[in-house]
Amino acid sequence: MNIEEFLQHRGGMARTVTLRAAGHTRTDVDKVLAAGTVVRIRRGVYGLPNQAGALSFALEHNALLTCLSAAPAYHLWTVREPVALHVSPGHKRTVPGTVAHGRPRHPAHPWLPIAGLADALIHGLHCLPEIESLAMVQCAAQRGDVTVEFLRRKLTGNRNARARSVLDHVVPRADSILEVLANYHFRRAGLHVRRHVELPGVGEVDFLIEECLVVETDGATHLEPKQVKKDRSRNNATVVGGRLGLRFGYDDVVHHPERMVAQVLAVLEQSRRGSYRAR
Repeated sequence: MNIEEFLQHRGGMARTVTLRAAGHTRTDVDKVLAAGTVVRIRRGVYGLPNQAGALSFALEHNALLTCLSAAPAYHLWTVREPVALHVSPGHKRTVPGTVAHGRPRHPAHPWLPIAGLADALIHGLHCLPEIESLAMVQCAAQRGDVTVEFLRRKLTGNRNARARSVLDHVVPRADSILEVLANYHFRRAGLHVRRHVELPGVGEVDFLIEECLVVETDGATHLEPKQVKKDRSRNNATVVGGRLGLRFGYDDVVHHPERMVAQVLAVLEQSRRGSYRAR
């Protein structure tokens, strides 16, 4: 494993002693520094260029990255990149240009200047829009890194009611962030939704809505020629099996959820009126 790969597995940063213990010599470090694939964050601390800025800032200000800014280190799903750094300062003074969160209540990351996973998620539940905090919690919970019950116990009282309500949308399994967000929007619209339903001749579908409409959420892999051919065959099998089908991509689910829900409702209404019956 080269230094870049090692740093990637370490969350983007490591000290000299850690690199040496992993078998990387001073010459190895000098080579990647000269190539620009690794940067010196401060004396004795090295990191990947795309993460070094935030980590260096946290070290400089004696703060911990948290909320959305901690998500990359924990490999959590996110809807968007943070505009400003989210930090938990180690003092009462707010760091200029950042989104300040409360003091951490749980152990911090073992070697990075990042709040512990529990604090990062709780801060996200208080700070972010519902769908954004939901994506982070869903990812951590279904991996088994944290439980919804644990977070719920940490969010007692009326002031935490909104944060607790997000936890109600966490599902046992989601294959992608698109599934999480689509499920959230469909349920908010009052639709009867079943997820990961096995249909004869079709296989497992993402959603079966009102027992008559199949909805699939397509990530980037669905644009590959082999997958396009497979999806076309599944679409045909869905209709042959007596159900309607809709497919939505990243842009639909993330940027235009109202339009996505409106199209689902329109198809359901047409079905109720008998528009799809044979004439």
